Amino acid sequence: MKKTRYAAVGTGGRIVMFIDPIVKTYGADAELVGLCDTSETRRTYHQQRLSREYGIPPVKTYADFDQMMDEQRPDCVIVCVPDYLHHEFIVRALDRGADVISEKPLTTDADKYRQIAEAVQRTGRHVRTTFNMRWTAGIGKVRELIAAGEIGEVKHVDFEYFLNTSHGADYFRRWHSQKKFSGGLLIHKSTHHFDVINWWINGIPRQVFAMGDLVFYGKKNAEKRGDHKLTTYRRYQENPDPAADPFHLDIAENETMRALYLDAEKDSGYLRDENVFREGITIEDSMSLLIKYRDGTMVTYSLNAYSPSEGFRASISGDRGRIEYYEPHATHIITGDEKVELLSTKHQSSLILQKHFQEPQNVEIEVLTGGHGGGDPRLQEQIFSHPPPADTMGRNAGHEQGAASLLIGAAANISMTTNQPVQISDLVELRPDAIHLNELT
Repeated sequence: MKKTRYAAVGTGGRIVMFIDPIVKTYGADAELVGLCDTSETRRTYHQQRLSREYGIPPVKTYADFDQMMDEQRPDCVIVCVPDYLHHEFIVRALDRGADVISEKPLTTDADKYRQIAEAVQRTGRHVRTTFNMRWTAGIGKVRELIAAGEIGEVKHVDFEYFLNTSHGADYFRRWHSQKKFSGGLLIHKSTHHFDVINWWINGIPRQVFAMGDLVFYGKKNAEKRGDHKLTTYRRYQENPDPAADPFHLDIAENETMRALYLDAEKDSGYLRDENVFREGITIEDSMSLLIKYRDGTMVTYSLNAYSPSEGFRASISGDRGRIEYYEPHATHIITGDEKVELLSTKHQSSLILQKHFQEPQNVEIEVLTGGHGGGDPRLQEQIFSHPPPADTMGRNAGHEQGAASLLIGAAANISMTTNQPVQISDLVELRPDAIHLNELT
């Protein structure tokens, strides 16, 4: 059988999740034929790393996307560029006859999504949005319980996510700290959580009201707390006393970060270690949302990016009972390593099912191995193996389901500015007659 030809655009740390399985595990079904990035340093690093670690011939690298498409004619393009550029490369790939795998979020606002949707309709090609949280054990078990009717019909969800002062702080060192690039954490990060809620309840969001602010990071907030000393350098490479700053990050210490970012500054211009207490940060670090779904389900959501611990708590209330789920996550910073793990085993996570008029039950959670709580290997198997295992729970997501999560964040960004609720249909009309998420591609 003919191998599927994959090309990748954007060769930062996240691309490892996609290109390594192709050459390491799925070489019988898939072939990596091109790496594209404006930084020669980054694309060459991955080219050499793949050859060294897996013994493959050097993959051809490109600075020019169109040249790569002309020469390699890939069947599918993997898009891992900064979020605000996703739509550009998705559309260009579709118009060149390739399918697309896009790292979440699919894009950053409604206008960009419309360009993607129009290109899908125009070309008949397929876009996959990669939501690896759907593939983890605990989140999947919650979905099973809801789908089996264990708590009746879901009416209300409370979802609290807390990022710690390692992982959470890292968004404020990177390009993500500029809303024009990332859409803010309600787009870049929360799209994971909105998708989990959408998938759990099989729902499509209708209306969003949001509040948010920058209350911890940034120079003004540090000075208000008396932490002026932590604001006196633009980036951590310039920090004269690293031991005195608990937020210090030395990108020269880690081989991968040094190669992808510090060494690449000369041809990328990108500073990976900006001070989280500098001026000019334009995203929020504390956010609260109210979401109403087409079927009437109500959701409260909060995100805090400066917590001492990391993970999430969710309570799902139905007309026959309630599910309470807690999942702690590990401290991690994206370096390009594939060994990132979530602390989500049955010994640390907690899943409680309580039906009306009955005692609560502790539900056991399967232990999975691999990145992101075992979600990455199962998602990669779906993407790269031929044929993949049956997707009995509707975990695979196309562009419309990708939009159903990002549009919550896009609506929230507008609501925070206007102090008014926002109708999703005023941004994009996602199949107006549909009620359930599984009616979307």
